[in-house]
Formats: sequence, structure tokens, C-alpha cells
Amino acid sequence: MTYSIRLSVAPMMDWTDRHCRYFHRQINGDALLYTEMVTTGAILHGDRERLLGFDEAEHPVALQLGGSEVDDLALASRIAIDWGYDELNLNVGCPSDRVQKGRFGACLMKEPALVRDLLAAMRGAGDRPVTLKTRIGVDELDDEAHFSAFIDRVLESGIDTVIVHARKAWLSGLSPKQNREVPPLDYPRVHRLKARLPELKVVINGGIVDPDSAMQQLVDLDGVMLGRAAYQDPWILAEVGARLGQRVASSRREVVERMADYAEAHLARGGRLQQVARHMLGLFHSRPGARAWRQRLSQNMHLDGAGPELLIEACPES
Repeated sequence: MTYSIRLSVAPMMDWTDRHCRYFHRQINGDALLYTEMVTTGAILHGDRERLLGFDEAEHPVALQLGGSEVDDLALASRIAIDWGYDELNLNVGCPSDRVQKGRFGACLMKEPALVRDLLAAMRGAGDRPVTLKTRIGVDELDDEAHFSAFIDRVLESGIDTVIVHARKAWLSGLSPKQNREVPPLDYPRVHRLKARLPELKVVINGGIVDPDSAMQQLVDLDGVMLGRAAYQDPWILAEVGARLGQRVASSRREVVERMADYAEAHLARGGRLQQVARHMLGLFHSRPGARAWRQRLSQNMHLDGAGPELLIEACPES
């Protein structure tokens, strides 16, 4: 299917699972949604329904892969295509210790030729777009010359879209959380990349927390990817989407009602309300009744017998 990269929601471990993505889709019908990062080993040897399953309503949806073996990434990509994902994305930005031990994530920025080969293998797996999510540097390799050389090398794979988290990554000394906050943002470097390679589609990520900032980035760049802002204040997807002419929900109440129906079906399959409702805590961020909404859900969604009526009863909007 065709889709727009103008607005997307970042892959976030423990956050952007299938329930979160379905919730975001009820707010914005067109934004590109990303899975949590899934490793090639998990796909090749794990529970694929749990790892790869998604609702058809989530389209357009992209799978982010983590791995460093060409053959494994090619096979995992073929499997992902069979599952129906709209895009395949390679993670070259995560700095966690666990990811480094697997020789993937941000440490791969030190091996641009390997990244090129991994992306080429993913492209060879089928007809889906393949993209890269990267940082602007890693450890001591953080000047613009290195970043430019890295991008030039990976583009030899034939990809035409890169998503750039506009911070460098430290592989030691900082936690993953600190790596999202401590290294300074350098938006101009991302904009200079686009100016140097105007045919390259460039999506920017990192520190964008309000609609005005998002729209400002879109003046020169092809897309903006929202991470924590979209999770903590998910209505931003409606606000930015409306400015882009995308399909968005008419009210938060409408979203709650849709999610109540979804939660009812999830519970009927043996799920728990908490698995759905935990992603909805920020829906009324900065709105009257937001605190009561969060408290009501937080205190009750995990209880035995908690059902979709909790969402309706807790909703601040009539």
C-alpha cells in the first residue's frame, strides 16, 4: 500500500505494542506506526503470533528489526512481508547494553559497510520499502564528516529514506533513558543532510513535543517522527494530523468509545484490560479531568473483572 511518512510514531520498547498502535490509529487514521524493535533471533525462533501479530486496522504499520547477520535479516524480512507489514526498518540507533551484546543497534554505526549489506539483504527479501533509523553519531565518531560518510555508504544499499534521531549515542556511561535526554539535539545537522542530498527522504526524530515544532521541521524535511510526546500526550497525533489534512478523530470521547469496543474483544480472547488501558493514560493530558482519568484507570484497570465499562465511566467528556 502507499502511505505518507509526513507523520509517524517512533518504535518504543515496552510501549508501542499492538494495543498501543491500535489506540494511536483511532486518533489518527493515516500516521505511520512502528512496532517495538524485534530481533531477528526472536522472529526466527520465537512465537511469531505474539511478536508479529497485528490488527488490520493498524495499517500503515512498519516493523523495526534488530540484527547484524545478513542471512538472518533477509529471512526475517521475508517472514515480515508474509505477515503483511508495510515497511521494514533497521535499528541502528538503540544504545542499550543488551542490544550491543547482540551486535546491533547504535554500535552498528561503527560498521557502515555492514549496515549497507544488511539493508541490501532486507531490500532483496521482497517488494516492501526498507528504511534506516539512526543517530547522528556514536561515541567519538560524532562529527559531521563521519555522519555524512556513514549515510553515503549505507545509501549504496539502494534505500531512499532515513530516520534520524538528532542526538549522538554513547555506548557506555549513559543509560538508554539518558541517551534520549543527555546528548544535545542537533537539528541543523539533519537539515544539512537533506540540503546535501535533496533526493533522500529524511525524517527527523528527537525532542519534538508540540504541533508547532513538528510543523516547523516539516518546512524542509520529509517527515517528523514523534516518540515520547505521542505516548505521553497522544492527542498530538490528532493536532498534527489535522494540520496535514490527515484523517483524525473528532473527539477524545470518540477514541474512548472505540477503545472500549476493542478492549471488550480483547477480554473475550482472554486478555486483560490493563494491557489496553495502560497506553491510554495520557489521552486527556492537560485537559480538565485528566488527573481523575489517570487515577481511575491506574487504580482499577489491573483488577480482576475490570472491563471496558471502566473506560466509559472514567471518561471526562460526556
